[in-house]
Amino acid sequence: MEAIELKNVTKRYGGVTALDGVSLTLEAGKIYGLLGRNGAGKSTLLGVLSNRIFADGGTAFINGNPVGSSAAQDLLFCVGEANYYRPACRVKDLFFWAGKFYAGFDETLAEEIAGKFRLDVNRRFKSLSTGYRSICKLTLALALRIPYLVFDEPVLGLDANSRELFYTLLLGSYAKNGGTVVLATHLIEEVASLLEEVVLIDHGKILLQRSAESLRESGYCVAGPEQEVDRYCAGKHVVGEDRLGGLKLAYCLGGREPVPAGSPLQFSQMSLQKLFVKLTEREAENG
Repeated sequence: MEAIELKNVTKRYGGVTALDGVSLTLEAGKIYGLLGRNGAGKSTLLGVLSNRIFADGGTAFINGNPVGSSAAQDLLFCVGEANYYRPACRVKDLFFWAGKFYAGFDETLAEEIAGKFRLDVNRRFKSLSTGYRSICKLTLALALRIPYLVFDEPVLGLDANSRELFYTLLLGSYAKNGGTVVLATHLIEEVASLLEEVVLIDHGKILLQRSAESLRESGYCVAGPEQEVDRYCAGKHVVGEDRLGGLKLAYCLGGREPVPAGSPLQFSQMSLQKLFVKLTEREAENG
């Protein structure tokens, strides 16, 4: 089976449970958004997949291979905040060695991408700014033909132009070469248009996994006088509420029912960002 599978994966750091019995399947050929607050468990989950972190319990597989096997790690490339490169290496040397370790690495393409980002390939990695270190790692990933590309907060330190360029190049690469992409980020609105499926994690648990399209279609906000909003929302899946002056705003998932002509209620689409905020607020209140 071509998929990433986690089965009841648990990871603890002392008294903190970073992953709490996580079971998850990421099918091949999609762009996933792994969304969560800081400390929600995103980096730990990706660390388990990339074999940089060892789980305390449960199992994880890539295309049926245990994540600790060379067969699994040959299928996945992970870009994260940590730097695993020799500081004294020049960028062009990193490109050279990437080609030795990964048969699917295109050194010529890496040079082209570096030029688009204005990344000086003769600079040593240690001399790069935080933003250009991120760009260097992203360039390595974008020049690599591999089934699974995993990004953990990939645009750290990048300005708006560089972030936009990364998203454009990533989408172009995906459209041309396929594969599976996992984007772990808290910049939800920036990546919302790229995502095909959303996985929301909080306090080490998966809160939901749904297609981005279904979430966009089913999430909406209803606003109006409090009693009218409460009457409309009775029996509906309300994920959060706000109050502004004499008005109440309710955030709902599910079908939107018609209201009589002249109703004071107003409706608007709920963004993925707002859904994320309201669901994680509710978890915090309950937990």
